[in-house]
Amino acid sequence: MKQILLAACMLAAIATKTYAVRPFITDDGVVTGRRVFQWEGWAYFDKYSSEQWNQFTFGITDRWEVALGGVWGYARPQPRQSEFSYATPLIETKILLNGYIPGKQPGIAIAIGTALPSGKGEFVPSGHNAYGFLAVTHVFDANENFTLHGNIGLNYLNTGYKDKYLSYWGLGAQVRTYRGLHLVGEVISGDPYAPGSGLGFQAGVRYFISDNCQMDAEIGRGLSGAEKMPFWFGCGIRFVTAAFDRKKR
Repeated sequence: MKQILLAACMLAAIATKTYAVRPFITDDGVVTGRRVFQWEGWAYFDKYSSEQWNQFTFGITDRWEVALGGVWGYARPQPRQSEFSYATPLIETKILLNGYIPGKQPGIAIAIGTALPSGKGEFVPSGHNAYGFLAVTHVFDANENFTLHGNIGLNYLNTGYKDKYLSYWGLGAQVRTYRGLHLVGEVISGDPYAPGSGLGFQAGVRYFISDNCQMDAEIGRGLSGAEKMPFWFGCGIRFVTAAFDRKKR
């Protein structure tokens, strides 16, 4: 299966740049493009959970994409206790306001989404969750050796008892080191997919197999917050295809 997936990535024909794949929390100011399909899968591990996320995105137009995702895995609410859990769906849409031009102008997009309180176990949101954020991506040079991402947004959480409004921001960087290998790092306060997360950071590596496929591996930990996030490890893969483009057919 790994060999098949790798081959598919190497043979993909569309030249779409890819940037802030999960587990990188700070999103990019870029959309997939018209009739482009994208799959993101990432795993997240800490002492409280082992999570597997999947998100499927489709470009309606060159400036508008929609996404559907979910999570499953095992939660450990108590030592030596493991419970299967899942939550779905996570629904998101993103609109590109301004496409980036390397070294000249940033890419700017807005995203809104919701995570419905459906599923089983610890991963199910405690209430109806909606979020929105502004994403900015600036590529500093024509060779795309240094890229900066910034997000700012708001989470709304309705637990049935009272409404909560939680601010969110993130700042991430990507630096090319050798060919397709990049160093990545970010500082975040909150997470649109996990309302209430405190201040934290993560750092790692990203490898571009092609313009259509990239892989990530990062480690991170919380810095502050009411419930400071424990040390975590995350890894992910992103695959983009033009299979739904009629002109390509």
